[in-house]
Amino acid sequence: MDERTKKIAVVTGAGSGIGRSVALTLAAAGWAVAVAGRRTGPLEETAAAAGDGADVLCVRTDVSDPEDVTALFGAVRERYGHLDLLFNNAGTFGPGGVPLEDISYEAWRSVVDVNLTGAFLCAQAAFRQMKAQDPQGGRIINNGSISAHVPRPNSIAYTATKHAMTGLTKSLSLDGRPHRIACGQIDIGNAATEMTERMQTGILQANGQLAVEPVMDAADVARTVLHMAELPLEANVQFATVMATTMPYIGRG
Repeated sequence: MDERTKKIAVVTGAGSGIGRSVALTLAAAGWAVAVAGRRTGPLEETAAAAGDGADVLCVRTDVSDPEDVTALFGAVRERYGHLDLLFNNAGTFGPGGVPLEDISYEAWRSVVDVNLTGAFLCAQAAFRQMKAQDPQGGRIINNGSISAHVPRPNSIAYTATKHAMTGLTKSLSLDGRPHRIACGQIDIGNAATEMTERMQTGILQANGQLAVEPVMDAADVARTVLHMAELPLEANVQFATVMATTMPYIGRG
């Protein structure tokens, strides 16, 4: 593929789970992908899984660190010269099963720093790049959650940041209009990843009971992200919800 026409993506949290699945799906579709995450080893595993013919750049990044984020997008700009897509995926659930009154400030701050501030820093860096490049424009897809709509018990930090992600998405969409920068959000429910292993052994429900919840393959999410990513900039999926069909979402709010 001509380097001038190759599509370039940044995927955060790409060392595992949904991030890895999306990175591999984009690479298989011919995209060059910069994979970012806190640990180099898992990023290299993602790159290896993409195969020898894939164009994958591994950049160790803590998205809550402004200097790391600047370095990430600088590395992408230096190698490729432009940016077409940011998949803002890095996130953490935080302390599981901890009652609200027992959550430490440090635990709260850790979730906010990664899920919200990290998403903002990456979106800001991508926005700057997309606004400055010629031709102007690009797309940002934020990973929301079913929790951007309704919470689970004992999930206040995660839920609050995912609701905030919706505000981030709407503001980016509005502020990006004059610069051909589209922004959408994918809200995911029960994709089978390390984060959702508890779904298959029993997770606390609103009625106080533990229940096993159905999950779906992360590849089903990745195909939706690819569809959103490959739309022309004149079209945008503003919000999409992809979930295990029979998970307790409808009816739990």
